[in-house]
Amino acid sequence: MINTQAVLDYIQSADWSDFPREVQHQAKRCLLDTLGCLLAGMRTPVARIVADTAVSCFGGTPAARILVDGRCASPVGASLAHGFAANALDMDDGYRLVKGHPGACILPVLLTFAQTIPLCSGRDFLTALVVGYEVGIRAGILRHATSPSYHASGSWGALAGVAAGAKLLGMNRRTIREALGTAEYHAPIAPMMKCIDVPAMTKDGIGWGAMAAAASLILAERGFTGIRPLFDDRTGDVLVPPLGGRYEMLNLYFKPYAACRWAQPAIRGALLLQRRHGLSVGDIARIQVKTFRAATALGCGMPANTEEAQYNLAYPLATALLDGKVGPDQVLGEGLGDPERIRLAGKVQVIDDPGMDAAFPSKTLAEVSITLTDGRVFRSGVVEPAWEPPHTLPADRELEEKFLSLSAAVLGDGKANDLLCRLWDLDACDDIAFLFRLSRECC
Repeated sequence: MINTQAVLDYIQSADWSDFPREVQHQAKRCLLDTLGCLLAGMRTPVARIVADTAVSCFGGTPAARILVDGRCASPVGASLAHGFAANALDMDDGYRLVKGHPGACILPVLLTFAQTIPLCSGRDFLTALVVGYEVGIRAGILRHATSPSYHASGSWGALAGVAAGAKLLGMNRRTIREALGTAEYHAPIAPMMKCIDVPAMTKDGIGWGAMAAAASLILAERGFTGIRPLFDDRTGDVLVPPLGGRYEMLNLYFKPYAACRWAQPAIRGALLLQRRHGLSVGDIARIQVKTFRAATALGCGMPANTEEAQYNLAYPLATALLDGKVGPDQVLGEGLGDPERIRLAGKVQVIDDPGMDAAFPSKTLAEVSITLTDGRVFRSGVVEPAWEPPHTLPADRELEEKFLSLSAAVLGDGKANDLLCRLWDLDACDDIAFLFRLSRECC
């Protein structure tokens, strides 16, 4: 059973030494992955716009430095900027049943508030990260159970950010409760499917969720009161795993491509066919994708910006067949207008499959059929995305390669490799201030 009292108990009592070894290791994997996404996300137009806004509109003390950008804002402003950057490329981790991204909601708040305390150890930082994931995932399950429509990650991610931040700051029970209630009340109840239909910088509401979390922590510490947190809401038959015995962060998926997760089973299916049969892109006459209904809402037209490229199915599928990858370089800048991608994407047809729809959101499935100009047809069979639990999760080496590819473009190869080594040993670090010096060294 889960309720607010159990959540408060967990936030206050969780300790790094009590976590199983696999949970400790997963915390480092999650930090590595989300930080890489955040650093690379600072390359995007939305990150620049939000950082400029945070600096100009959210000043004050204590000040926190915005990574990569290097300028300072209040904790509220810095959390906003970090939140938008972490999800800007849509490569951050996710949890199937909440249909969203926990890590990008949590790390921006921690990176901000860790700068406001005299000394932050790696153990304390990682402990707070685990707490954020475990509380946040359960908040997401409850949010979807008690809300009639699909809301963006920021709607429940604000509570994840509060849980993590409250643990890091050592807040008392009453303050944590008020912060959770305040964050729930002011979180962005954003209509996610509207941003799928018409992609925009608003995306998954994560920046606003992080900002709501930061503001709620500060307000609660000053005596502001919030509503009863959703952990006490009635949810009918929905079962929420208890805290402490079962670690849901072990069931996260990771993302190899800069595209909506809903497009990624089709990408995997197409690449499997290409590699299995040695298919040449020039010989492809038609590509048919059967998938679940929500994924059919993704665009198939030519993207004019990175958001349209990410919330698309035909474009990243074509890009993967041509380049073997879909990363920042494929969804930013000049790459969007590549004529070969445009030509191949125009051959993609997407069809709703009732059986796959019935499996969603527990599973995101697709089947790809590629017809060649000589009439031969190759079918992938039904596939899940790559890097999905429990069978295709990435090895540490694969997450390292992803991190280096994302961070080196911002920090340079040497600094990226050094940072990688230090992150794996973060629990032995007495002071993580080096994370905040990233901005001074590379801006």
